[in-house]
Amino acid sequence: MNFVMKAAMGGGPPDVGKMLGGEEKEEDPDAASKEEERQEALRQQEDERKGKYAKMEAEREGMRQGIRDKYGLKKREEAEAEAAAAAEEPAEGSLTRPKKLVPAGCGDEEEEESIMDTVMKYLPGPLQDMLKK
Repeated sequence: MNFVMKAAMGGGPPDVGKMLGGEEKEEDPDAASKEEERQEALRQQEDERKGKYAKMEAEREGMRQGIRDKYGLKKREEAEAEAAAAAEEPAEGSLTRPKKLVPAGCGDEEEEESIMDTVMKYLPGPLQDMLKK
């Protein structure tokens, strides 16, 4: 009961008044224009924020460039591009060059000896005679 009295006096949640049969709020006829003004203000604030951020980023880039010039450093994108280009170029005698997939003499169709002949070379004489028969 205490809760109902509190709601009736305006101290409770706003929906309780409606549940008790209170009056409903009427919609404001200028609500559409107010909403448009609010949206425009939000867009304007967002544009100001983006402008401020762009200005700060330009200042930061100027400071970065000054440091790069002073110490002879390159931009990160340029350094990465040069590293990628160096990795793509095959270096003769380098430890990192791409390896050949199949060594010379292995798997060629032009081999003079068959696999069986190669195996026969390494077998002892009596086994060779046995397999030839």
